[in-house]
Amino acid sequence: LVTEAQSSLDIVLYRLDPDPYTEAFMAALIEAVRRGVRVRLILDHMGTLIKRPRQALKTFTAAGGELRMFSPFPKFLASGRLNLRNHRKMVIMDGRVVWSGGRNIGLTYLGEPSDPATWHDLSFTLEGPMVPRFAEVFEADWRKEGEPATAPIAEFEPAPGGDALVQLVPSGPDLPHDGLHDALVHAIHTAEDKIWIATPYFLPSDQLLHALATAARLGRDVRLLVPARSNQRIADFARGAYLRDLEEAGVQVLRAGPRMLHAKAVVLDDLAIIGSAIIDVRSMLLNFETALVVYDSASVDALADWFTGLASAAKEGTKPATLPRRLAEATFRL
Repeated sequence: LVTEAQSSLDIVLYRLDPDPYTEAFMAALIEAVRRGVRVRLILDHMGTLIKRPRQALKTFTAAGGELRMFSPFPKFLASGRLNLRNHRKMVIMDGRVVWSGGRNIGLTYLGEPSDPATWHDLSFTLEGPMVPRFAEVFEADWRKEGEPATAPIAEFEPAPGGDALVQLVPSGPDLPHDGLHDALVHAIHTAEDKIWIATPYFLPSDQLLHALATAARLGRDVRLLVPARSNQRIADFARGAYLRDLEEAGVQVLRAGPRMLHAKAVVLDDLAIIGSAIIDVRSMLLNFETALVVYDSASVDALADWFTGLASAAKEGTKPATLPRRLAEATFRL
């Protein structure tokens, strides 16, 4: 998308890892700016605090690229919170095409599938009348970190709609309700057949935990796909008691590995949800996230096939927990 842009690129990322994949990405952005494309880039300050391509970002802004860092620090006096994160991932090209989902930029996200260092992840490309809705989310994020854009952005007619039926659900503390979280809880309670969830970390709210346990006890096909070992050991300890509780309720716990599973997806009966949101309390109740709900059978079936493909190679069940592990789990859960 970056190399094809003619007028504008609007980008939000949580991480931008300093490696050859990011170097190539930044070089393409700089080249786009130099050929006259307006490029606006939002990076999460905490997500890129330790590692980010600092020299490439300086070159980018010197060339005319626009950069805003989503930082919790200026918001502390207004919100009393230092733990707000912009966890969205999207690239909007010329107002016509969106690339979004769970990936950031770097080797772990974009490397070759044959490379063990590349994570399992899930992204999508979208055209049609939903693109302006993503653009509205970007503009809202851009305004959070400064004044609105003064120069007009060229407007394009969206591409004609295809066969997919989708709905964008943004979430974050700037909205009056926890719409994504509450919609997911409701969808689990009302599902009549299957509830399949893939998530890199699993630290659910009490409402989500109760909904999943209730669905399993009612005989629904509830499957939870998590990495056998994630890149966050603290999160792995913290999830242990949750997984065992759900397994006792009848949920099929599946541990994918050895490669890290970073994808976020939910398949429920005749709809599916993909995007940046993780099944944990931070992602659902604090972060700025985007989720795409898909309703057409072709898209839902494709996501179900993707899930079963990974699940077929996963190990079933939770690991036995010794007393020291249970104590560690309780500590990290707090």
